[in-house]
Amino acid sequence: MVYYMQRMCYNTTFGTRSRPNYGEHDNANGGYERFREMGRESSEDFGAFGCSRGDSENNQNFNFDESDGSDDEVEEGEESDGNEDYMELKLTDNNNNAREENVCRVEGDEDDESKHPLVREVCRLIDLRSTWNSKLEGELRHLLRSLKPRQVCTVLRSFEDERIALKLFYWADRQWRYQHDPIVYYAMLEILSKTKLCQGAKRVLKLMARRRVQRTPEAFGLVMVSYSRAGKLRNSLRMLTLMQKAGIEPNLSVCNTAVHVLVMGNRLEKALKFMERMEIVGIRPNVFTYNCLIKGYCNVHRIDDALKLIAKMPLKDCSPDKISYYSVMGFLCKEKRIKEVRGLIEKMNDAGLVADQVTYNNLIHMLSKHGHGNEALEFLREAETKGFHVDKVGYTAIVHSFCKERNTDMAKEIVNEMFSKDCIPDVVTYTSVLNGFCREGKLDQAKTMLQQMYKHGCKPNTVSYTSLLNGLCQSGKTLEAREMLNMSEEDWWTPNAITYSVVMHGFRREGKLVEACDLVEEMIRKGFFPNSVEINLMIQSLCREGKTNEAKKFMEGCLQKGCAVNVVNFTTLIHGYCQKDDLEAALSLLDDMYLSNKHPDAVTYTALVNALGRKGRIEEMSTLMAKMLGKGVDPTPVTYRTVIHWYCQIGRVDDLLKLLEKMLVRQKSRTVYNQVIEKLCSFGNLEEAEKLLTKVLRTASKIDANTCHILMDSFLSRGFPMSAYRVANRMFNRNMIPDLKFCEKLSKRLMSEGNLKEADNLMLWFVERGCRSPQNQESV
Repeated sequence: MVYYMQRMCYNTTFGTRSRPNYGEHDNANGGYERFREMGRESSEDFGAFGCSRGDSENNQNFNFDESDGSDDEVEEGEESDGNEDYMELKLTDNNNNAREENVCRVEGDEDDESKHPLVREVCRLIDLRSTWNSKLEGELRHLLRSLKPRQVCTVLRSFEDERIALKLFYWADRQWRYQHDPIVYYAMLEILSKTKLCQGAKRVLKLMARRRVQRTPEAFGLVMVSYSRAGKLRNSLRMLTLMQKAGIEPNLSVCNTAVHVLVMGNRLEKALKFMERMEIVGIRPNVFTYNCLIKGYCNVHRIDDALKLIAKMPLKDCSPDKISYYSVMGFLCKEKRIKEVRGLIEKMNDAGLVADQVTYNNLIHMLSKHGHGNEALEFLREAETKGFHVDKVGYTAIVHSFCKERNTDMAKEIVNEMFSKDCIPDVVTYTSVLNGFCREGKLDQAKTMLQQMYKHGCKPNTVSYTSLLNGLCQSGKTLEAREMLNMSEEDWWTPNAITYSVVMHGFRREGKLVEACDLVEEMIRKGFFPNSVEINLMIQSLCREGKTNEAKKFMEGCLQKGCAVNVVNFTTLIHGYCQKDDLEAALSLLDDMYLSNKHPDAVTYTALVNALGRKGRIEEMSTLMAKMLGKGVDPTPVTYRTVIHWYCQIGRVDDLLKLLEKMLVRQKSRTVYNQVIEKLCSFGNLEEAEKLLTKVLRTASKIDANTCHILMDSFLSRGFPMSAYRVANRMFNRNMIPDLKFCEKLSKRLMSEGNLKEADNLMLWFVERGCRSPQNQESV
């Protein structure tokens, strides 16, 4: 009775909400399950995190339930009916779609909403999610009901991690006396469309249907974009089918989204057919549709088709805009086809699209980006003659292009020209030139450029100094770079992690490993942690110098101080110990990996197996391989080759075969027995090799034939022609044709030893299979 009184109060005050249907079980429990699903303000059972209230204070994750999943399977079943090629578009009334578009519009200034005290307080509470408790949850629930729809949208957009916004969205939807406004759903879909969280976007769309929120084609289009970003083109296109099954008619917006998704998914031909289908059902493509296709043509280097499409657009009552031409110009600039770019500019002018400053700026930046500085400078001059003003950003792009081409003299002239035109260079411009001097080894000029920056009132930044330090280190002057790094505080600049890494690698390349390790320690003290690649390079350098113990101390120090030490770093150090034949230390380090929660991989075990085999410690090698397989680590081809080599060398073939059977259960290898036979041949153990021939002759591949030839050649070279003959006989029985020239050589050897019958049989087998004429047989 209490529930139904509350339900009536809720429906009267806040409006009826659609909830999942629990059927007879709902009625049998007095509606309790529906009541709990909505979320109760005074509930003592579940908190915001979907866990028990008693545990909420200790919870370290903002773990909102994402969906109740009540009809996920039904929806997935519907999707399986989708068609990737082009869906059957139906349209009866475009005006309805135009009216529906306003549902997802959010009026007002979002910057003003972000400054609202309620919005700030909600964001503050969400930031405290790592120390969440029931009191904070209650405050958040109370604030949620006070927020306007626009403010809720602002809160959702304020998170850098979109997953947090999605969890908050789900949590808020379950709260008592609150329901999302339609614009909140669209805001959430817009946020997710910029990510790869396609499953979350689909669930929001399903939730809209469940809550009876009007869904427009734009809503489905946003989900399509999210699927496209996740690389799921088929799922993206199926949204069109689901949309039409829901009785929602496609409009131009969602069709343009489909064209864009197809183009970005490298399905240009399907995009063209889709546009044809649009025209058939009465949806006229606009300039955005054509621009997507033009971009698609450029992506596959079909420039002529792109130009034909531009020429065709006016015939379709859709005039091309500047973006249509810019897409083609971008490709032409990349290919340095300047004459054709100028031809496009003329066509733009003929079409009434006058080339303005934006056009020239785009050309300058596109040419500079692809390293065509001279051509970019040519367009800069042309722009200035037409009265357009090119700012320092355009000049800097050209300067950077010349510096990449190692033409710093020209770059410096452009910088001087900027002063004459009252376009003062900034720190980015100077740093480009300084970096160019360092690349060319002109360190004195680079230092002079650094002083000129101070002279002209432009303070060098961290990037400027890092470029100079990199130049010094590349020239073998790492000690000078180190002194400059020590003077950073006096020179009023702050090194970053890249700065320290540059100097560290300079010391490493010069073999000054002690100085490099000291710099890493200083780097960590300053709060800059080397990554696993940098740590690995240091370990390699130390091990190469035979300083494996120092390398171990270095890695342990990095691990203790919170650096990202990984399995590769441990493996490199283990390999270093193995190279020094210090297997006890290497095996001890393997145990340390498990203690550090770093699980060894196949490369780690293979390095140890190889070292143990080299020392003849086969029993320990077998134990280690059993441990590897027991840990669920799959052997690699290198692991197979290593094990086969050492077992075959000592002739323990039976033990090898038992081990290989266990390895093959974990990771299949079709050529493993071929390798065993070939390795046994190399060690002269032909008898064991012949015993394994049955495992190779199961298939008639070229690899198997090559193995048989190796075995035959080994028999023949060691004076056993009859054994080679037996191998050839078995090959013919398996419909494998041996090498004719080799068999002719074998036949002569058999005849010389008096085995005339076998020699004749060998040649006769070739004749029977049409590989040799009877005349040649008689001559032999």
